[in-house]
Amino acid sequence: MCCRALRPLVQFYQGASLLAEHQFVGTTAGLSSTILNPRRTPELRSFQRRPISVKIRICSPAIMSTANATAPIAENREKLKSHMAQYSGSSYVRGWDELWNKGDFLPWDRGSPSPALADTLLNHAEVIGGPFIDGRRKRALVPGCGRGVDVLLLASFGYDVVGLEYAEKALVACEQYAKEHKGSYPVKNEKIGQGGIKFVQGDFYTDDWFSKIGWEGWDGKFDLIYDYTFFCAMQPSMRKDWAKRMTELLRPSPQANLICLEFPVSKPAKSGGPPFGVAPKTYLEHLSHPGEDIAYDLEGNVKMNPLVESSPNALERVGHWHPADTHQVGKDKNGNVEDYISVWRHR
Repeated sequence: MCCRALRPLVQFYQGASLLAEHQFVGTTAGLSSTILNPRRTPELRSFQRRPISVKIRICSPAIMSTANATAPIAENREKLKSHMAQYSGSSYVRGWDELWNKGDFLPWDRGSPSPALADTLLNHAEVIGGPFIDGRRKRALVPGCGRGVDVLLLASFGYDVVGLEYAEKALVACEQYAKEHKGSYPVKNEKIGQGGIKFVQGDFYTDDWFSKIGWEGWDGKFDLIYDYTFFCAMQPSMRKDWAKRMTELLRPSPQANLICLEFPVSKPAKSGGPPFGVAPKTYLEHLSHPGEDIAYDLEGNVKMNPLVESSPNALERVGHWHPADTHQVGKDKNGNVEDYISVWRHR
């Protein structure tokens, strides 16, 4: 059964009011993926299609504030845009800190894990591999993890995960959510087991938070990084630093991946943000030239130059697809998925 059969997943994640348990049966070979460079994905050569049966038990998004849940998307975006317009540069993080301190307006909080990430973990193992490397668990990072829902999902698949947030109140929310929903994220494979979880306060662009993780012998590199509503939350002027930082944090290994949920791809770039409209080519240009100035047109769209080669420290896109499902905000009015998943590695 292809990953399209997991269509009920999003309804499950966005369920009404009660805790529920569903079972999804699919295969580890998602047919919707486009493998852009199989040569750099050696596991494809020995990969065999095999069935999987996974139970996912997630709490409904009842934790979201009434304002977040009922206000139109456009209204929430304008309110967030107006608030964050007061901050820029090094003070930009203070805008997010203030929102967490107030706690009554967190429009990015979906209250449940990303169905797109779940689909990727369930149905695209041929691209991202498994949760172990060199006899140990892969170490994952979720920057701007919010309430930590995706951190818990990754840990249930066997990854050791760090959820990073700048706001202290966000960390309190993470710890509270993890405690209250401990049983909502059952281990997906008993042989693999549950991964560890660390919620850490710090600035993504510095190394100050490394010492808070406490991994013995750790070299400061991650085997998996998941970005969702983090890149699109950055002011465009910060994107080159985001790309450079990703290359620094991602382990230079053919088994280490940066997974980006590209959102919102249909929002005009000139409309501002956050979230800022980001086309797939925006990720492609910045991650192909990390730390470099990228040209934009008057509409706020990236100007691609095919004659310019990728930088020596570039990340290479090895997979790009529409996930089987995503949060409702990532769909068009007809319910079609607009978001993309992209997977990146060191060259």
